[in-house]
This record gives sequence, structure tokens and C-alpha cells, in this order.
Amino acid sequence: MNLLILGLLIWSVVHLFPSLAPSARKALISKMGEIPYQGLFAACIFLGLGMIILGWRSIVPSHIYLPDPALRHLAMLVVVFGFILITAANFSATRVKRFIRHPQLSGVMLWAFGHMLANGDSRSLLLFSVIAVWSIVSMIAINRRDSAWQKPQSVMPLYKEFMIVIVGIVLAAIVVRFHVYLSGVPLIGS
Repeated sequence: MNLLILGLLIWSVVHLFPSLAPSARKALISKMGEIPYQGLFAACIFLGLGMIILGWRSIVPSHIYLPDPALRHLAMLVVVFGFILITAANFSATRVKRFIRHPQLSGVMLWAFGHMLANGDSRSLLLFSVIAVWSIVSMIAINRRDSAWQKPQSVMPLYKEFMIVIVGIVLAAIVVRFHVYLSGVPLIGS
């Protein structure tokens, strides 16, 4: 459990650093340079992610509550919407960005919430609740740092938006197919 907690701590602190301490980030970049800073940032993220994965796999889960089987499909739908938002975040001038200030963080929050609906074990609750809280804190910190929200003035053609939705669904389907290899938990046939 300690490895998972440490990995989540590293992940959260490194991701929150730019929005909670922008002046410290600028000072570090001026001291190190942009490329070395990005390399250090990426190395810390991969370290945290590796610790999360190894910590997750090393824990024998204990059930805190039994999720309602009727919520399984709702949980999967929430996760798919999360993937669509994460995909939309990577394109400029989407309609989503006119309504949701932080589509990527909102998508991660939905992904975490969907997993909490479907899983009631100790390691799942720890992982997904921390990720959900991290995404909410990140949104608040970025809003404070950047103040006014600049919505896209124009939006891309509707057919391109439709393609973004398709890509999000395909990515979700790929993750479902390979979920057992990512987390050790099969979704297909379970």
C-alpha cells in the first residue's frame, strides 16, 4: 500500500506544482532550462506512474463495499464519456471547450468516478479517489492561476467534432480490450 500511496503523492505533487507554485516553476526553469525541466517533470511523472502500477499490483484488495451490479454499465458509460472529454481536450476550438473549461481534467475525474462506481475494494478506492480529488484540485488551482476563462471564439465543423467522439470511443474500446494487461483486471468476459 505504501508504494501506491507514494506513487500517488509523487504524481499529484508533480502535476500540481506548475499551477500551485508558478513562480517557483519559472525560477526552476530559468535555473535549469526549459528542456531539462521538462525532462525532470516527465521522469518524475513516469516514476510516480510506475510506483502506482507496481503498488496497485502488489496489494491484495479487501472489499470495503460491494458495488451494485446494476451500476456496471453506467460506470462504463461514465468512463467512455471521460475518454471523449480527454480526446476533445487535445483539439482546439471544440464545442466541448465552449462549455467545459478543463475537458481533460473533467474526463479524468469522470474516469475515476466511473471506476469508483464499479469497484469497492481498498486499492481501487485509494487510487481513484486520489485521482478524482487531484483532478478537482487541479481545476481549482488552474482557475486561480489563470483567472478569466477564454472560450474559443470559433468552433470546428460538426463532422470533425463527431470524429473526436468516435476517436474517444475507439480509445475506450482499446483500453477495455487491454484492461487486463494494464491493471490485471479483465473487463471482457467478466
